[in-house]
Amino acid sequence: MKTTNVVLGAAFSLLLAGVAQASPYQGISIDSLGDMGNGETYRMYVDMDAGTRVDAIFGNGAAELSISTADGMSFYQHTAFGGPTSQSINSAFFPLAPSLEWDSYVSIGALYTNGAPFGSNNLLDIGIDWSSFEGGGELATDNGSWFVTPVDPQGEELGGRVFVGQFTVVGGTGDGYADLLGQISIQGKDAGGVTFQAIGETWAAVPAPGAIALLGLAGVCSRRRRK
Repeated sequence: MKTTNVVLGAAFSLLLAGVAQASPYQGISIDSLGDMGNGETYRMYVDMDAGTRVDAIFGNGAAELSISTADGMSFYQHTAFGGPTSQSINSAFFPLAPSLEWDSYVSIGALYTNGAPFGSNNLLDIGIDWSSFEGGGELATDNGSWFVTPVDPQGEELGGRVFVGQFTVVGGTGDGYADLLGQISIQGKDAGGVTFQAIGETWAAVPAPGAIALLGLAGVCSRRRRK
């Protein structure tokens, strides 16, 4: 195995002793929560094998991190009480400011400042200029990360996935796979504690089984017509 060094700013360096040959990473999925009054709200998850975890979402010179919206859309941001990460999302304020619950922000595992569904939220970040994202635009970095330490429970998968961000899209269609554009890189550990990376990963909707069957049938019909 090849030793890999990832440097994310002067204060944050991830030195990998080895990279797992069989990655526990299974892909990225997006749940739609619907339109709660400020746009279509989506939650993004990293899909993982059982007993594994995510420690960092990052971008570097090899693969820039970028999350943006389709043309004509923007991210909803709660300017009064919100912020770019789950550390700023205080669920105790929801009765006072209900739209705060649908703010756009990133995280690892924890939904809110209180750490739910975990006992605490120890999320950190470095090297990211949040100004564009907080203004409704693209979140991007080629030398930054949001992360937790390998001992923080919030990085552990729950039900085979790890929450990494909520995005409310003004003008969204209800299809997060179409409304959200970009790529992220992921670092974590497999069930044996071996570090893995998934670089420049993106998301795409998986056709339903019926749609796959129809596509296959269309291909067969097309071949028959050409004969």
